[in-house]
Amino acid sequence: MADLPRDAAPGGEGGPAAAGSPQAAGTPPPRPPRRRGVDRWRYSRWDGSQQLAAPDADDVLGGVADDLLYHGDLDAALRRLLQEGFQTADGRRVQGLQELLARLRRRRQELAARDLGGLTDDLVRGLDEVLSMERRALDETLRREPPGSPAAEQAAEGHAELDLLPEGLADQLAALQQHQFASPEAARRLEELLDQLRHDLAQLFLDRAAASAAKAGPEDRAHLRDGLAALNQMLAQRAAGDELDPTFEQFMDRFGDLFPGASTLDDLLAQLAQRMAAASSLLASMDAEQRAQLEQLRQELLSDLDLAWQLDQLGEQLRGALPDLGWDRPVPGGNGPPLGLGEAGDLFQQLSELTRLEQLLDHSLDPASLLEVDPEAAARLLGPDAADSLQALATLTRRLEEAGLVDRRDGRLALTPRGLRRLGNRALAEVFGRLGRARLGDHPLPQPGTGHERAGQTKPYEFGDPFQLDIQETIRNAVVRNAAEAGAGAGALPVRLSPDDFAVEQTEHAAAAATVLALDLSLSMPMRDNFLSAKKVAIALQALIASQYPRDFLGLVGFSATAREIRPSELPEVSWDFAYGTNLQHALALSRRMLASRVGSKQILLITDGEPTAHAMAGGEVFFHYPPSPETLKATLLEVGRCTAEHITINTFVLDATGSLRAFVEDMTRRNKGRAFFTTPDRLGDYVLLDFVEHRRSRRQRRLRPGA
Repeated sequence: MADLPRDAAPGGEGGPAAAGSPQAAGTPPPRPPRRRGVDRWRYSRWDGSQQLAAPDADDVLGGVADDLLYHGDLDAALRRLLQEGFQTADGRRVQGLQELLARLRRRRQELAARDLGGLTDDLVRGLDEVLSMERRALDETLRREPPGSPAAEQAAEGHAELDLLPEGLADQLAALQQHQFASPEAARRLEELLDQLRHDLAQLFLDRAAASAAKAGPEDRAHLRDGLAALNQMLAQRAAGDELDPTFEQFMDRFGDLFPGASTLDDLLAQLAQRMAAASSLLASMDAEQRAQLEQLRQELLSDLDLAWQLDQLGEQLRGALPDLGWDRPVPGGNGPPLGLGEAGDLFQQLSELTRLEQLLDHSLDPASLLEVDPEAAARLLGPDAADSLQALATLTRRLEEAGLVDRRDGRLALTPRGLRRLGNRALAEVFGRLGRARLGDHPLPQPGTGHERAGQTKPYEFGDPFQLDIQETIRNAVVRNAAEAGAGAGALPVRLSPDDFAVEQTEHAAAAATVLALDLSLSMPMRDNFLSAKKVAIALQALIASQYPRDFLGLVGFSATAREIRPSELPEVSWDFAYGTNLQHALALSRRMLASRVGSKQILLITDGEPTAHAMAGGEVFFHYPPSPETLKATLLEVGRCTAEHITINTFVLDATGSLRAFVEDMTRRNKGRAFFTTPDRLGDYVLLDFVEHRRSRRQRRLRPGA
């Protein structure tokens, strides 16, 4: 029996490989020469625009592996992966919904922190500039012209008009539009302000293309008015169930320059509604004075050609058609930089889009629901890396299905046989990755023989040998013999084969092995953080036997208050039992029955963290008592005796051993002549897998010894 300290390394003194450490695997084969002109790479500085490769199915499976093994629910594991994100094999981080939502909320707070009190500051500064220019021109006229002259009187009247300008911005603009300017520069500056203000006001409700028409001139504003009128007419026809006139195609042919990017009427309405809902949110966020001032400006500058009326009509119809866009939802301003009127439309649309994106992400229960996210909008709002993460999350299930790793059964996702193998190989690679490459190998035997496993060496063919001809060695033997028979300097061609030239591959004796892994599923395993490591060992051992020793038998038994057989296909979904009791007696009895009909060496690998506190009685009832009763200890040791009588070795791997558990396992090991390993969850896999390989190797060696 090997009594190992918790920090002992396997294979060291007292470890499972102490009897004979595996030999190094030897030098690796030479790398194949690289073909020229096949692989071409171009490197450039990262600027954020490069498209990264999407995570593949192995990345996704690696992300859910531990969760799936721990809880046994693939759908739930994918949902948790969706929330938490994962790391790809090349080290890239795919952000989960929790991380993306936190990022989204920080971005919204930054935008909402802008100060709404400065919406018209640019206009006020511009008007001050116009008035200063005009007053300087009037003053210059008064200095230049004699008092009482018509020019001087006109300049004095101009000063009086400016002194009597009303306080409201809209009224000031109306008065200045009637003013006869003495300064051409001031008049041009006023026209620039009016055009920019028309653009900014239109852009609160429409996108940039339509807003540009409001700024360009009377003809363009008339074109915009006609487009809005046609759109209002189509909305009214649609609400009444009438045929559209004009049709959407005809509308876009005439007014597509105002509404680019829309492919359907629904698409266009969604774009406009989102913008107008953002404008209503902006208005709701202002105080009453600001709101009245902005409304006066809108009526003053957009009332020509009925633009304001058409916008009001469109807003009312869209509000009725799409009521769930957060209309009139106020956003309190902060103490951040002041927000200009020209920025307000875009900023509040971003806030509206962020709110809609938050609602979608917050209610996403499966990856497919994220396919509704617009990647371009996500990149604009949160950055390209967030958009890449969202696209990766949206295709989690699809990538697993396309790779043949999962399929749907009765409405639930389940691993396919290929997925089960891939999961087992991952667990196996994780365990062996800790051991180091030098610990691995095929464990060659010193004695050659006839069997099934190739030894990598050749021998002269003898009658009765399997005719596994080594062509290279056979030809070499023939060439050497032909050259010797022909004499020095004689040609060696043609090469003629003789039976004496035949060389066959040596093979090792293959020892059949039958193993049952008995896994403790009692509630103490997850409570002590032992369950995940134990289950990972089980699936790694199953993968090792399936890939390296396919002729071996592996049975799986799970036990808590009672024991049950587990099929390999069920292993990923096995979880712990919500039951108290560790029925070692039933686990050993079931394992013994599973091994009864098997040939070759037989062993039970028992993984547990608890003392025997339950046993099956003669009538089938289960007796439970804690602390362990003498009856349970006696029944368990009786089953150990039956296993020993049937030449079944019991190797026990004990986690979190107490003094009484250690004493019982030592007694059990003395009776069975097996081994016991007292270890920790992080080293459990090292011990179990190496012990299995070492046991198999030692059994094979004993078969080759005379009398074995």
